[in-house]
Amino acid sequence: MKKILTFVTLAALAAAAQAQTVTSPDGQVKLDFTLTPSGQPQYEMSYKGKEVIKPSRLGFELMKGKALKDGFKVSGIDTLTFDETWTPVWGEENAIRNHYKEMRVNLEQPETGRKMSIAFRLFNDGMGFRYEFPMQKKLAHFTISDELTEFAVPGNPTAYWIPGDWDTQEYDYTKSRLSEIPSLMDEAYTHHNKWQSFAGPRTIQTALQLKSDDGLYVNLHEAALINYPCMHLDLVGDTAFVLKANLAADPAGMKANMQAPCTTPWRTVIVSDDARDILASRITYNLNDPCKIEDTSWIKPCKYVGVWWEMITGKSKWSYTNDLPDTHIDKVDWTKVKPHGRHGATTANTKRYIDFAAEHGFDAVLVEGWNIGWEDWSNRFKDEVFDFVTPYPDFDLPYLRDYAKSKGVKLIMHHETSSSVRNYERRLDQAYQFMKDNGYDAVKSGYVGNIIPRGNNHFSQWLVNHYQYCVEKAADYKIMVNAHEAVRPTGIARTWPNLIANESARGTEYQAFGGSKPSHCTILPFTRQIGGPMDYTPGIFENDVEKINPKKKSWVNSTIPQQLSLYLTMYSPLQMAADFPEHYAKYMDAFQFIKDVAVDWDKSWYLEAEPMEYVTVARKAKGEDRWFVGSTNGYDPRTSEVKLSFLPKGKYKATIYRDGENAHYKTNPHDYVIETRTVTPSTKLKIKTAAGGGYAISIVPIQ
Repeated sequence: MKKILTFVTLAALAAAAQAQTVTSPDGQVKLDFTLTPSGQPQYEMSYKGKEVIKPSRLGFELMKGKALKDGFKVSGIDTLTFDETWTPVWGEENAIRNHYKEMRVNLEQPETGRKMSIAFRLFNDGMGFRYEFPMQKKLAHFTISDELTEFAVPGNPTAYWIPGDWDTQEYDYTKSRLSEIPSLMDEAYTHHNKWQSFAGPRTIQTALQLKSDDGLYVNLHEAALINYPCMHLDLVGDTAFVLKANLAADPAGMKANMQAPCTTPWRTVIVSDDARDILASRITYNLNDPCKIEDTSWIKPCKYVGVWWEMITGKSKWSYTNDLPDTHIDKVDWTKVKPHGRHGATTANTKRYIDFAAEHGFDAVLVEGWNIGWEDWSNRFKDEVFDFVTPYPDFDLPYLRDYAKSKGVKLIMHHETSSSVRNYERRLDQAYQFMKDNGYDAVKSGYVGNIIPRGNNHFSQWLVNHYQYCVEKAADYKIMVNAHEAVRPTGIARTWPNLIANESARGTEYQAFGGSKPSHCTILPFTRQIGGPMDYTPGIFENDVEKINPKKKSWVNSTIPQQLSLYLTMYSPLQMAADFPEHYAKYMDAFQFIKDVAVDWDKSWYLEAEPMEYVTVARKAKGEDRWFVGSTNGYDPRTSEVKLSFLPKGKYKATIYRDGENAHYKTNPHDYVIETRTVTPSTKLKIKTAAGGGYAISIVPIQ
C-alpha cells in the first residue's frame, strides 16, 4: 500500500486558486476545479480528451442562513496518491485494487466564516467526489434544503432510466435520448406500486447509465450512502442537459440534518469507451470504508430454495386465515380461528422444501408467512402487528429447526416489517435473539407499503439510517441481512459484508405480476448492480403463471438457458432457485447447472457487454478449479462470440446449456440443448442466443 500526501501552500495558490487540476493514475481521466466569478464551486471532467461532464455547479441551499453555494475562496489544496489491494469477504473477485489520486479543495466563505471542503478522487475508470464539513463554530448543526450538485452532460446521449420515486425502484427500464424523457415519463410510470412517492415530472433514478454518440459509456451514481437521503437526478434544460441532485425529503420537505464534522456520500462518475469496463469498475466499493466486522468467518454465501414463488404466483398465501376476529392480533385465540387452507408456510410444506434442498445440495430454505400478523398488517394495527417471534399454529418451528439441522440445511428467517419502522426497531433485539436461539443466521427483511410514521418515504435520511441500524445491529448478533424494498445499495457491503444482498429493483416477482421486458436483466448489471449484489431470485422454469394460478395471466419472459445465465450475470453471493420442486423435476438436466454453479468467486472476466442488449461473464469459483460462463441476451437474437483465454493451460470439459434452434422467450422458452465438448484456452465459441435467451457453461479440468 502506498500513500503520498502533499499540502499546497496558500502562497502557491495565489496565482491559481481559480483553476486546479487532478488526473487519474494513468492520466486518462482529468478533473478541473474552478470558482466562478461569484465564488461558486464548479468542476468539469474529461476522459481520453473527450468531454464527460461540462462545467457543473456545486453547493447547497440551507434551511437557515446564507446558502453554501457562492462567495467562496480557496483556502488550501491537499493532494493524495493512494494505492492498495484489499480482500473482500465475498465477491466477484478475491482481490480489489484501490488506486486513485485525490485533490481536496478547502473552501472558506468570508462573509459567514463557514468552511467546506470538496474531495475529488480520480481512478482510472472514473471519479468520485463528496462534500466535507470540518468542526467549526460557524457551522455546527445545519439542515440542507437542497443539494445543488450538477452533472452537465454534453450532447443528447442515450439514457437507460427509470422514473424518480422516493419509495421504489421496481420499474422496467426505458431506453431513450435524454431529450425524450419528459414525454416518456407517463409511460414509464405505467407499472407502479400503490405507495409511490414521485420525485418529480423530470426526475430519474441512479445508477443512471448513459451512452454518448461518440461511444463513451458514462454511469452516474453515489457511494457510501450513510446518514443522508438517497439522491435522484432532475433533468434540467431542453437542449443543453444538466442533471441536478434531487434528495429524498422528510415529511417537512427538508432533505438532510447535519452535524459537523460530517461528510456527504460520494457522487460517482464511471466512464469508459468499453461497456465491459463499467461492469468491472469497483469505484463504488472503493469509496466505502474498509470492513468494520473483525471476525467475518460466519458470513457465508449460499444457495437457497423456499416457498416464496408459491405466494407470488398466488398458489399459496402468506396468511393463515380469512376470518380474523375483530381484535388486536396479540389477543387472538388461534385455537378458535378457522384456517383458509392455502397457507404456504406450513410444517408439511416447509419439510418438503427442506427435503428438496438436502437432496440437491442447497444450503438453506427461506420461509415467508410463518409468523402471525399477515391478515391484519395493512389495516388497523399495522404500526405494531408483527412481533417476529410468534409462529402460526400450523408452523412447528422447533420441529422444523431440528429437522433442517438433521438434514444439514439452514432455515432463513423472514421479517416483513409492513414498513412500520418504529415497531421493527423496538422489537429488533428480541427478534434477532430469537433467530440465534433457533439456529437462524440470515434474515430477509421487507418494507412493503407506506412508511409508518406517515409522511415518510423509503429513501429519506431517517429510513437510510434505519436500514443501516438494522445491518449494524445484525452484525452484533452475527446475522446476515437480505433487505427488500430498502434503499438501493451504494457499496456499503464492503464495510458491512453481512449485508449480503438487497432487492431494490424490479425482481423476478414482476414476471408473475404482468412480466418484465426480456432485456431487463441486460441493463440491471449496468444500473442496480453498480452498488452491490441483487437478490433477483432467478431459476424460473415454468413460464406460464396461469398454469399455477388461473387468475394470473402472466408470462415469464425468458428461456430456460437465460434463467441459468442469470446465476452469472446477475451477481449475488445469495442465490435462490426460485421455482417449485415439481417444475425442476421436469427439467432435471437443466437444473443440474443450478446445482453446480458457485456463488463466490476468485476472479471474473467481462467478455461481452452492451446495455439493454447483452451481457456475458466468466467466473472462477473461489478456491476451486471450476469456471462458469453466463450470457444473458435481450430482445434481438444474436450470436455470442467469446474466447476462453481466461482458462489456465490445459484441457477442459465444457458443458454448454444453450437455446435450441427454435427457442424464443414467448413462443418456445423450453427449447434448449445441452452439449459437452473439450476446450482449451485457445478455444473460441460461437453460440446463438434467442430473443430473451442466453446460455450457461460449466467448465472443469480433464484429469
